[in-house]
Amino acid sequence: MEVLARTVNDNGGVYFVPAFSGLYAPYWKENARGVIAGLTRYANKGHIARAVLEATAFQTREMVEAMQKDSHIELASLRVDGGMVGNELLMQFQADILNREVVRPVIQETTALGAAYAAGLAVKFFSGLEELRANWAVDHTWKPHFDEPEREKLYKQWKKAVTRSFDWIEP
Repeated sequence: MEVLARTVNDNGGVYFVPAFSGLYAPYWKENARGVIAGLTRYANKGHIARAVLEATAFQTREMVEAMQKDSHIELASLRVDGGMVGNELLMQFQADILNREVVRPVIQETTALGAAYAAGLAVKFFSGLEELRANWAVDHTWKPHFDEPEREKLYKQWKKAVTRSFDWIEP
């Protein structure tokens, strides 16, 4: 996907909203459905691939903003893990659209690791949280490069595309 998305310089105005079974947090619209918006005769498969990757970053920004609003805690950086963190283009776009550093750890499947750590703590295999914290290390950090007008223009268009997915299914 990254190779295809890198065949273009930007999304070409194409936005993908993956509302396959509705939109959940922060929208809570079960009658929304997935859409591809902004297609022109110049849009190609590279633009669509890029829009698909960018959708993940836009959705992450929405969740970060919702969590910050509810908690009154500002996110300094985003630590990421899982299969998608190997996508360099996505990680850079995530940093750009969040306007925060995105940090990938050396061990990229931390969900399974966390479960193992919890089990190890429960049976006293580990001495404590400090021992576990010492195992965490940074593999790569992405810093944001977009200026504010560019970031907000893209995000505004994303929000517009999201509204196009609303109420697709009639009650």
